[in-house]
Amino acid sequence: MHSSSLLPSLLALLAAVGLAATHAALPPQLYWHSILPSTPMPSSLSHLLLPFDWREDKGTSVAVGKGGVHVDAAKGKPGGTTVNVGKGGVNVHAGKGKPGGGTTVNVGGKGGGVTVNTPHKGKPVHVYVGKSPFNYQYAATETQLHDDPNVALFFLEKDLKPGHKMNLQFTQSTDQTSFLPRELAKSIPFSSAKFDDILNRFGIKPESEDAEVMKNTLKECEQAGIKGEEKYCATSLESMVDFATSKLGKKVEAVSTEAVKETRMQEYTIAPGVKKIGEEKAVVCHRKEYPYAVFYCHQTETTRAYTVPLEGADGIRVKAVAVCHTDTSQWNPKHMAFQVLRVKPGTVPVCHFLPQDHVVWVPKHT
Repeated sequence: MHSSSLLPSLLALLAAVGLAATHAALPPQLYWHSILPSTPMPSSLSHLLLPFDWREDKGTSVAVGKGGVHVDAAKGKPGGTTVNVGKGGVNVHAGKGKPGGGTTVNVGGKGGGVTVNTPHKGKPVHVYVGKSPFNYQYAATETQLHDDPNVALFFLEKDLKPGHKMNLQFTQSTDQTSFLPRELAKSIPFSSAKFDDILNRFGIKPESEDAEVMKNTLKECEQAGIKGEEKYCATSLESMVDFATSKLGKKVEAVSTEAVKETRMQEYTIAPGVKKIGEEKAVVCHRKEYPYAVFYCHQTETTRAYTVPLEGADGIRVKAVAVCHTDTSQWNPKHMAFQVLRVKPGTVPVCHFLPQDHVVWVPKHT
């Protein structure tokens, strides 16, 4: 059966068991393409999706039996996706082909509610327990100033010119979690008030470092933004698309820093070809540490975004994305940027390169 004929049947079956067959219930990939048909999805987002590709005919099949509905997508492809709708609720499983062992989501089931299991291998989900350098209300700790590789990403806008040299390191996230479909993400509490319940659902011990990381993410998401900033934590790709388009319209670009591999700290030179993208506004979304993909997004009217070609001392080339903030008067005076650059709030535009797993949305020039 072709994938185009499968979709209406699947949505109808999901509706029959209580999941709304609305536009918002489309798989995240299809939702993106329905809202943003001319906007390519950056790799920083596409690699976070469960392998659920309805655009290709890979031998997709549907079976209706005692256990409900079984949808097998991309059967011939390692790590295909299965969706089960039946007595046990809804199960979404990204198989062995997904690094880290895949993600399993159960909605309903014997005890009701939602349980999410995101197995990892290798490095743990967390990077460090600290304050995000991209939240402008936090003061940097001594540990961050010395150990956080993001320290080097801050610079002044006047230095954004060919030939300028700076020491940088572009790291790749060790977080192997994926986006959940919006309907599932909405079923899971995302609130400090429900923190014990959240930890229980994910099987995380309250005294663990992972619990502390999750607590920081929730706190940052719940904190009011600074003056002139609109902020939102997107717990699904669909909700990120909705927030960005509500601020910028549907003619947008979504871009991320692109490096072929993780780089060591080294000297980079800005090459010719620095390009301003969008207008004087942007929505910037920063990846947060959580058991599933969550992005802290914020929008201001005092932001300029650039694509910046960089050449490393070892010959590596990086297509970096830089964001410059022209009004920092509301930032915490002890924010990392001011301590690193030795400038005061509100005096000069402050810029930073985006790590590879962050994304900036800007209006598209027609």
